Amino acid sequence: MKLETAAQQLSSLGNPIRLKLYRALVRAGEDGVSCGTLQDKLGIAASTLSHHIRHLIDAGLIRQERQGTKLFCCANYPSMQALVGYLVDECCLDSCARDGKAA
Repeated sequence: MKLETAAQQLSSLGNPIRLKLYRALVRAGEDGVSCGTLQDKLGIAASTLSHHIRHLIDAGLIRQERQGTKLFCCANYPSMQALVGYLVDECCLDSCARDGKAA
């Protein structure tokens, strides 16, 4: 993962409403959640929800799909795993190098 991509994703998640929204989508599973359900669950106006959804889509963290008359949002799990992996893969590398241990 590129540093710029990780920074954009972490920046998007740095907003409390977007983090709450993303968490709800991650918890929902592969099928996602309709925008109407998300709006009710989060207690925010449709325009506010749309604004926050756009940030998460632009960061590659979620996707939207139309199913009939409803619009569904789903977490982009490969993107989430890549971001978490990017952070975890670097864990303690400098400490190991300083202590003379193999990483």
